[in-house]
Amino acid sequence: MTLKVAIAGATGYTGGELLRLLFLHPNVEVVSVTSEQSAGEPLIKRLPSLKGYYNLKLEQFDPKKIAEKADLVFLCLSHTKAMEPVRQLLDLGKKVIDLSADYRLRSASLYESWYQSPHTHPELLKEGVYGLTEVYRDEIARSNFIANPGCYPTGALLLLSPFLKAGCIDASREIIIDSKSGISGAGRAPSAKTHFTEVNEGMVAYNIGVHRHLPEIEQEIRRIGGKKRSVLFTPYLLPVNRGILTTIYLPLNGKFTQKKLESVLDVYRGEPFIRRADGAPNLAHIRGSNFCDLAVFATPGGRTAILMSAIDNLVKGAAGQAIQNMNVMMGWDDRLGLISPGLFP
Repeated sequence: MTLKVAIAGATGYTGGELLRLLFLHPNVEVVSVTSEQSAGEPLIKRLPSLKGYYNLKLEQFDPKKIAEKADLVFLCLSHTKAMEPVRQLLDLGKKVIDLSADYRLRSASLYESWYQSPHTHPELLKEGVYGLTEVYRDEIARSNFIANPGCYPTGALLLLSPFLKAGCIDASREIIIDSKSGISGAGRAPSAKTHFTEVNEGMVAYNIGVHRHLPEIEQEIRRIGGKKRSVLFTPYLLPVNRGILTTIYLPLNGKFTQKKLESVLDVYRGEPFIRRADGAPNLAHIRGSNFCDLAVFATPGGRTAILMSAIDNLVKGAAGQAIQNMNVMMGWDDRLGLISPGLFP
């Protein structure tokens, strides 16, 4: 079968990645693309890299018109802007994958405190399935509505999930998460902080201890591991286009050798997009791909593990994971549309 899909907010970095990857998907046809600022213009005027691949014109977002064309809609809208479109599209019987943060948190009050906006459809917060594919595969397969995870949480939670499930974390000590992201994670809209001359040849931490992805990470740690845990999270901007390199200092409730730590990751055997890195993961090895490269390292005392992951924030951290979730929803092989290797150099 051919699944007809639409992309709302198609001209941003995430929308562009969806279009690049979906062109390679054997079972998908993109039938509609929207942009509030560029409606009426050819898609390739905003995304020239797609010239020769798509002949679509950008439209205003109209849920009824989109529903007449598409079976599934990817929402690549700004935070706070996806709440109503999700409700409208679900009411029209469409499958929805939301790449904003609007339905990731399961508490309306928590959402309001972190995003400074009341949630207009709190009844949907527990209906949307959190789309961390390797963790919630069964729920995703049964759902018509996916809340795609954030990029930082994806890199951190794919590392933490096996250890949370194994019950080997010392609850009396803090989990320390250090994540470094490429500039594309800030989106396509220009700002002084992401200007080339502000970022090039430097590295800076930001939103220290108060990043909006922190409650998402804490929520999923509690759901996966069954209890609340204290987390310190520091994000950094790297002077590169793509990628997130995450390092986690994980307190353990016993002494773990290198072999024992690596055995915890055996739960990922058979997962097509989880790879064991040879040594420390490198952003250069996952760029443009849907892979998550993982590594674990024992420390001399054996009571703290150093965990590392590398993902492309625009692919496994956004568009690629969304497509993987679509494949699971449809009962297809995870790898459809995503089997190309990373870019190197």
